[in-house]
Amino acid sequence: MTEHASAFSLSYADNGVAWLKVDVPEEKMNTLQSAFVEQVSEVLAELKTKTDVKGLVVYSGKPDNFIAGADIRMLDACTTAEEAEQLATQGQELFDALESLPFHVVAAIHGPCLGGGLELALACHSRVCSDDDKTRLGLPEVLLGLLPGSGGTQRLPRLIGVANALDMILTGKQLRAKKAKKLGVVDESVPLSILLDIAEKQALKPKPKRKHTFQEWALGGNALGRSLVFDQAAKKTRQKTRGNYPAADAILEVIKYGLQSGLDKGLRLEAKRFGELVMSPESAALRSIFFATTAMKKETGSEAEPGTISRVGVLGGGLMGGGISHVTAVKAGYPVRIKDIANDGLLNAMAYNYKLLDKKRKRRIISKADLQKQMLSITGGTDHTGFNQVDVVVEAVFEDLNLKHQMVREIEQHAKPETIFATNTSSLPIHQIAEAAERPAQVVGLHYFSPVEKMPLVEVIPHAGTSPETVATVVALAKKQGKTPIVVGDKAGFYVNRILAPYMNEAANVLLGGEPIEHLDTALLDFGFPVGPITLLDEVGVDIGAKIMPILVNELGDRFQGPDVFETLLNDGRKGRKSGKGFYLYNSKKKSVDKSVYKLLNVQPEKKADAKTIAMRCTLMMLNEAARCLDEGVIRSPRDGDIGAIFGIGFPPFLGGPFRYMDQLGAARVVELLNEYTNKYGQRFKPCDKLVAMASENQRFYD
Repeated sequence: MTEHASAFSLSYADNGVAWLKVDVPEEKMNTLQSAFVEQVSEVLAELKTKTDVKGLVVYSGKPDNFIAGADIRMLDACTTAEEAEQLATQGQELFDALESLPFHVVAAIHGPCLGGGLELALACHSRVCSDDDKTRLGLPEVLLGLLPGSGGTQRLPRLIGVANALDMILTGKQLRAKKAKKLGVVDESVPLSILLDIAEKQALKPKPKRKHTFQEWALGGNALGRSLVFDQAAKKTRQKTRGNYPAADAILEVIKYGLQSGLDKGLRLEAKRFGELVMSPESAALRSIFFATTAMKKETGSEAEPGTISRVGVLGGGLMGGGISHVTAVKAGYPVRIKDIANDGLLNAMAYNYKLLDKKRKRRIISKADLQKQMLSITGGTDHTGFNQVDVVVEAVFEDLNLKHQMVREIEQHAKPETIFATNTSSLPIHQIAEAAERPAQVVGLHYFSPVEKMPLVEVIPHAGTSPETVATVVALAKKQGKTPIVVGDKAGFYVNRILAPYMNEAANVLLGGEPIEHLDTALLDFGFPVGPITLLDEVGVDIGAKIMPILVNELGDRFQGPDVFETLLNDGRKGRKSGKGFYLYNSKKKSVDKSVYKLLNVQPEKKADAKTIAMRCTLMMLNEAARCLDEGVIRSPRDGDIGAIFGIGFPPFLGGPFRYMDQLGAARVVELLNEYTNKYGQRFKPCDKLVAMASENQRFYD
């Protein structure tokens, strides 16, 4: 190809192998774009004229990725389902043409091969991938509220069988090389150094016969077995999505139809459903999360450049300290020094890290040598040895202001003058902690969520005197730990706990009003939260709730005053899951509601309200508080507020976050509902000034 700007260039070797390089100009990642249709068509047309080509290898010109998927910006440009359907049909036709080439086509895969990238690879006759840790294969479209639209729903089941294909497509999971080879997604997994040589050898072999008949591979053509697989998948999917994610149902329908009616009809329905899903509000919301997190990866949190980090200290070997040390050493790759007042605390943190790494070793994600190497990067002691070398200290001790003051003073005494003191507090204002510091510019809040290794969010909380460089440095640290950081204002509860508290209080009010615990939890699960509020309180710990609420009431006022249940529960030894009982009992294999809690709280359980009313009653409290946080500058933008709520407390992703959801309802409708609930339940529902003003001027949070 002579055209310089093309992402697809052909070259020919003397042995009859043609090489098709994919290299999108001026982009770090290869993504497929609709503008490439012409370029690929030209390449395929040229290949068809060649009589001396014996095989073709498709490979990437990028050093660390094959094709990371389709560029989803082109979906936002679609105004109708027909336009989006046309995009899918175009992709299908191109991949069909690739598959129809008369010689052996081999994909040589290194790095991410996702979405449209894997669909392209599936249209090749063979696939070889590098066994490098960067290599990942998957069809993650469902996470954007879509289905694979360029043949993925039809080719993958025919390649690896229905059950495995459904598992991959319905979850969007990404496979490592070894697993991809085991399932048959790729034919070979080889060291990167010989990837292209092996692909070339494959390409010179005769083209393998592709079996497209349903009977030959799917459960021996047993119709009963087939429908059982689909029934099981549908049941499991419904439990998970609760009908909130239309893409999952469409995936099941399209795969089943294609296997019953043949490839061509399957592809037509795939394109049609793809077009419809692109225009759905659920997919628009999920794509907005993708764009938001992508934009946030490029932000530093302040106008300054981040400082250099080479070592990190952690104070406290408890649950949070263990988790923070883990993501710092394993994800970010920094040596970590833990300090605890007792050897038991250190042993606890070490055991926590070992358990997580051993789980990876058992799943063969890491070797025994990797495990030992990573464990060696975490050391600890009961004094400040080694703290004169750390650049950031993350403090994860009890929520006690005097204790935190003591920590600040000790670190300033034993660490370098430029060391940053980051406090993992969930409720104490950062400026109060910084009062004990000689160098308050280097004190900042860094609020992780439990369990640290799983929860994707971190709140970065500068106080008025925190330097911009301190903010940029801890934002950079959080990103290296694999987190999505949002910078929030230094007010009690910060953002996530502040919007969660009224929601939890309202759930307690509903419970005291007589609604059964399961009914209440199920109502919010059906609404789209990952766990119900009562389960969440048990998971977090009733004692933690009891500590945080008075701080919020004290700093923010009476609307945070919840019903008086914490004391009653704690006096009865109910801390939640950690003590074996809270609202639920945890001593058997299956958790169950502890019916005796009703008597304790003086409640006669009886279903009175419908699930939707309960869900709206709790969620409205969260929406109102989120709008208030934006108005007060606690969050910098609606986008940060949406990401914080989704990643911090699992606000339903298909609604796009509190602010996108309020835009969907309309400010006027939100205010109307809040007024309705104010009349019913009291002043705590009174709509905030920001929402009232927006409703009167018909404004939205997003343009």
